[in-house]
Amino acid sequence: MPSASSSTSENLSSGALSRDAPRRLRIATRSSPLALWQAAAVGRLLSQAHPGLATEAVAIRTEGDRLATASLADIGGKGVFVRALQAAVLDGRAELAVHSAKDLPSQTLEGLCLAAVPRRGEVRDALVGARLADLAEGVTVATGSARRRVQLADQRPDLRFADLRGNIDTRLAKAEGFDAIVVALVALERLGRAPATVDVLDVDLMVPQVGQGALAVECRAEDRRLCRLLSAIEDPGSRRCVDAERAFLAALGGDCTVPAGAHARLLGDAVEDAVELSGVLAPAVGVPLRRATLRGDDGVLAGRRLAEVLLGDAAAAPSGRGASAGRPSAGSPSAGSGLAGRGDDA
Repeated sequence: MPSASSSTSENLSSGALSRDAPRRLRIATRSSPLALWQAAAVGRLLSQAHPGLATEAVAIRTEGDRLATASLADIGGKGVFVRALQAAVLDGRAELAVHSAKDLPSQTLEGLCLAAVPRRGEVRDALVGARLADLAEGVTVATGSARRRVQLADQRPDLRFADLRGNIDTRLAKAEGFDAIVVALVALERLGRAPATVDVLDVDLMVPQVGQGALAVECRAEDRRLCRLLSAIEDPGSRRCVDAERAFLAALGGDCTVPAGAHARLLGDAVEDAVELSGVLAPAVGVPLRRATLRGDDGVLAGRRLAEVLLGDAAAAPSGRGASAGRPSAGSPSAGSGLAGRGDDA
């Protein structure tokens, strides 16, 4: 007997729906305001690509949401925000799942396919509450991301750090308790939040999380027709960049928890243009923060090569910025901090 997801999509085809085709798809999503916004955005894209198709959000509270005060490293790292959504797709409670691409492990779960990456949003991080240049010596910046901490500490060794978790509104509500907090700029933009002071951090200063600003749409791998339907909302340029960044993460070890980030961009207007990929890695306690930039026609190969360069396994020196960019301060976290480099990184 066909599963719920395969039967729902059996009559779906690209473009306008046939008269007898199902008119609704269920989207598994986290229950936070940002996640619901993202699911609705994917629903709108699908309705535009396939007139007559409606979508319904199936809100699911993930393990990461339930354990909002625990360290991500202690509760399973980056997968805690996606596993429950993936299970809903596999057992037929939903036909597809919409994730923040940064939350996905580098390897796609068996039985699922990454069917679409829509046009990417803003990739940069932002300091809320103060401008970086205006922060007094020794003040406290709150963020739950080790990636952000080591890069800020590389610029400002005097800074102190505090942990901060929760959805974007929870973080903004806690901002008054700190001198500044760090958030993903795209979260502010998508939800229309406008704090009084927002200092956008350029990617050269703060390399983003792998997949930051992008959405990832998963469905069952065996449901080929639904995979084709979802591919209509794919943005090829965004997909190339996200695939390059995910290849970098996979080459680092897939589920590694060392503070690391990568940002890919196309070097022209055509999707076939070369990819430039910049990365950052704090490989171990006391080891200088490493940065490098590579270019290549094959983004996935560039991602793997970049990981080799930053891990020190490559024979050639990296191009662009050097492999070392100063040491994190003694008070900042690095690979041994117990904080995951991915996950609750909104």
